[in-house]
Amino acid sequence: MGGVEWACRLRDISAAAGAGETESCYESQSMPGAAIAPCSTTTPLLVRGFSVRAAATLVFFGALWFVLCRHLSGEWSVNAQYNYGWFVPFFALLLFWLRWEGRPPCRPIPRTRRSSSLLLAIAVLALLLLFPVRLFEIANPDWRPLGWVHAAVVTTLTLLYIWYRGGATWLRHFAFPIGFFFVAVPWVTPMEAPIIQGLMHAIAALASETANLFGIPAQLEGNLIRVSTGLVGVNEACSGVRSLQTALMIGLLFGEVKRLSIWRRIALLCAAAAIAFVGNYARAFFLVWIAATQNVSAIDRWHDFAGYSIVATVFVGSLGLAALLGRGPAAAKPPTQDRSGVPWATPQAFASRRAWRAEIRDQKSEVNEEKPSVHESNFAFPRFSFLICALVWLVAVEVGSVWWYRAHERNLVASTPWTVHWPESAPDFHLLKLDEEVRRTLRFDEGEAASWSCQPIDWVETVNRATPTRITCFAYFFRWKPGRNSALLANLHRPDVCLPAIGWEQVADNGVRQYSAVASFALPFRHFEFRHGTKENPPAQQVANAFYCLWEDRAPAGTVAASLLPQMTTSPSTWTRGERVRAVLEGRRHLGQQVMEVVLRTRGVIDQKEAQAEFAALLPRLIVVTPAESH
Repeated sequence: MGGVEWACRLRDISAAAGAGETESCYESQSMPGAAIAPCSTTTPLLVRGFSVRAAATLVFFGALWFVLCRHLSGEWSVNAQYNYGWFVPFFALLLFWLRWEGRPPCRPIPRTRRSSSLLLAIAVLALLLLFPVRLFEIANPDWRPLGWVHAAVVTTLTLLYIWYRGGATWLRHFAFPIGFFFVAVPWVTPMEAPIIQGLMHAIAALASETANLFGIPAQLEGNLIRVSTGLVGVNEACSGVRSLQTALMIGLLFGEVKRLSIWRRIALLCAAAAIAFVGNYARAFFLVWIAATQNVSAIDRWHDFAGYSIVATVFVGSLGLAALLGRGPAAAKPPTQDRSGVPWATPQAFASRRAWRAEIRDQKSEVNEEKPSVHESNFAFPRFSFLICALVWLVAVEVGSVWWYRAHERNLVASTPWTVHWPESAPDFHLLKLDEEVRRTLRFDEGEAASWSCQPIDWVETVNRATPTRITCFAYFFRWKPGRNSALLANLHRPDVCLPAIGWEQVADNGVRQYSAVASFALPFRHFEFRHGTKENPPAQQVANAFYCLWEDRAPAGTVAASLLPQMTTSPSTWTRGERVRAVLEGRRHLGQQVMEVVLRTRGVIDQKEAQAEFAALLPRLIVVTPAESH
């Protein structure tokens, strides 16, 4: 055998071996000029000529991960907290490659009928689960648990294949780079909201107290800080501490690159999170100082710079800590040489391994003549036919999901199109400038805002005042054209989400009511009530009555009652599971939306009926029905 002594058999040589596909496992063998050579693994990924089976495997897993990334990209694009998600797939590939360079000897699981049946059953169940996941994702793109289920299915199939190829040793070795992708999956709202909002309030409180210590008058209002020149937001009122998730990702990344021990990785994660917290605190105080010493508009010149500085600080700080923690025996260093003492990354090593693999291929014919072990089974998984069926199933899932919704959309008709006509002749009317950060976050196709003074109505029976109450109107209009993220984008701007974040307290939700806009046309608006200021002095307390409407471009033919779903205006961002299921069963996806919010702000409490009567009198002057072609 040319000096090569075999210690274990070649396993699972496929029918495509003649085309260049060879898979072997050697636990120990000698090589000319070397003591003991490492276990060699020549898979379809590493041979010179790709076989059809290798190509099918790459296409299958490439399609799996592409569909998952495409779904998550909606959140990565519209939510600044998860912008880092675009980098995670590339980092995961880098970590996988680093692990591949230092991979241990493969020890495939015994190819018995029982093990193959178990692998096949898990794979089939995971593949079948993809269809309902895709159906729900199309109807509920803003439902974050779906992203976790989808990611779990894809990682399960990937790890299953790795387990099949290299056994438990490879499964443990490659688990981290595959599982690393979960850092890009958005947190579920019940976990994210209390953590992020709590940290934001803590940072705002610390920045406010620090400003007062330095002689800068500052007052905390929710997650905002009021100074003499205006309000300063703590990294946007409707967002969280943007760098927290980024810090966790960076800590995990550097911990893996340095191959730190478990406890050192935990220490690195805690340190990265602490750096992000201190950085956000320093950023908030810096913006307060800029606003107080210059003006609020000057913040725009420093806002993005301060935010990127935090990410850079976390990156550099985590890198330095990882390098510091990597010094010492506790760090699990990746192998830098093979068992013969030849360094892995030198030209001599590559030449030696190429010669060694060539000698292995020369012995392939002799190995093929040997009979398979009694522990092996002719029932191998995955067969080439299974890979082809899995690819066909992935295509069927996507085609079937789209067909399901298009079949139901045949019964949808275009709803009445309308837009906003601003009362430019009203007292104190002026258009409001929408901040660039709001534009980047909401990504609307059309967006306008204005404010003016309303003429109060004094004929309402519930009014019992000597003088009419002054009412200031604020109105916002946003439109999203048909697209995959319509519902997610529209749900990012709601009065019951944004107003509490800037210091307003919600005191009432008066539900949905139809308000006449033009002749024979009414719009559903949801009425919220908010308070701001001290409760001990009600006449001085500010009151905001917010009216919110979310309108869809297409609706079921006939009456609204034809659908079992509640109206979008009832609670679009907190649907129950039953309501989400009915959305899928009815085949309803988001085909274009627009949002209108009108806020009536007064000094002192006004009656609910008075606010609704004022809004009912105002709405016909704001709404204009437009031709269908305009949308």
